[in-house]
Amino acid sequence: MQASQAPCSLQIPRTNGLRPGQRSARARPVSSPRSLIMASAVSAPKRETDPKKRVVITGMGLVSVFGNDVDSYYERLLNGESGIKPIDRFDASKFPTRFAGQIQGFSSEGYIDPKNDRRLDDCLRYCIVSGKKALEDAGLPLGSPSLEKIDKVRAGVLVGTGMGGLTVFSDGVQALIEKGHRKITPFFIPYAITNMGSALLAMDIGFMGANYSISTACATSNYCFYAAANHIRRGEADIMLAGGTEAAIIPIGLGGFVACRALSQRNDDPKTASRPWDKERDGFVMGEGAGILVMESLEHAMKRGAPIIAEYLGGAVNCDAYHMTDPRADGLGVSTCIEKSLEDAGVAPEEVNYINAHATSTLAGDLAEINAIKKVFKNKSEIKINATKSMIGHCLGAAGGLEAIATVKAITTGWLHPSINQFNPEPAVEFDTVANTKQQHEVNVAISNSFGFGGHNSVVVFAPFKP
Repeated sequence: MQASQAPCSLQIPRTNGLRPGQRSARARPVSSPRSLIMASAVSAPKRETDPKKRVVITGMGLVSVFGNDVDSYYERLLNGESGIKPIDRFDASKFPTRFAGQIQGFSSEGYIDPKNDRRLDDCLRYCIVSGKKALEDAGLPLGSPSLEKIDKVRAGVLVGTGMGGLTVFSDGVQALIEKGHRKITPFFIPYAITNMGSALLAMDIGFMGANYSISTACATSNYCFYAAANHIRRGEADIMLAGGTEAAIIPIGLGGFVACRALSQRNDDPKTASRPWDKERDGFVMGEGAGILVMESLEHAMKRGAPIIAEYLGGAVNCDAYHMTDPRADGLGVSTCIEKSLEDAGVAPEEVNYINAHATSTLAGDLAEINAIKKVFKNKSEIKINATKSMIGHCLGAAGGLEAIATVKAITTGWLHPSINQFNPEPAVEFDTVANTKQQHEVNVAISNSFGFGGHNSVVVFAPFKP
């Protein structure tokens, strides 16, 4: 889903009661050396140095069309594989779009009790498995002494979803219509609401701190990262599990996006359907899964000897205030959001050399994002941009989670995955999109963009960890 770009809040210069052109007798000329030095000192980006407020990534977990292992997931991205196939979960023959990034052969064995597993919506199953795998990656497996030592009151969960338990909801409606209200499962409401993923995960691992969900369509995961990091920065939490989960590849989910006229209809060649920035793109491809990060204060991570993978430097969120589904062509909301994220991170635009783009393969959205990026980053030759969605499809509320993991893996491996299906690129793009073949690239600072229906924009900033 592609939404776009709008201002946060405009900064109106204070006049101190002076008329236009009038200068205070005590005002120093702008050109004076001292004022230039002071202005430079004020505007120079400054990264956080307090170990209580620095936020690091210590674990990553996912469920994806390429499996549930982070390294295998990224290896297949580097190989330029497509996870897009014809839908076989239900009969899609009457739909104009009959393919997606559908997860096949998913197993929650060892992570969810079999009795509960049979009842859960896939949205919840993906959340629980990816969250527990992220904890394992962080050296905090369930039942371990290291997890028991965590102060549970200062440990939270913030996993969002754009659609919630859509299968449970759809089945409940069908039961009501066909059999009456007595046949609705008592799990209908609990498993359909968007906060239950965070709640169930917390129940299993015992985290008693901040716990809720955010639902901002396809910007959801980044909103969760931003909010989770701010809980840590404000001293309210030591450690947070954050990300997104989604499982909407069912008849009502597919039909809804078909009705929006948002999906590609390249049924004759699904693997090439998701083609961001290509002139022949005709809409996005649905995907599903979950991506969750373990985020914690540097101080907390160092005290417990955690494996520090990368650093979260900052982020920003805002709204286009423009249209429910269409992006602003001028990219104003997104460019403002990028600028605010860099400000929050203490990073100058010149330091950024990699962007994991939202890039959904929609006609308007792809170029609107590029226009926004151009507003902020003037030296196009220094930045590489890629599109994870070209291979796994658009995972909606989970997209930012899976793409954040790809971004962090780019930082740690020194390799950028390709944007596949780049056959006839839009000349207006002008950036290196890592077309069709992976590239070696030492990432200095990376940003990951996610935008959602409603005009919701979100940008998060990652970098290699440096003590």
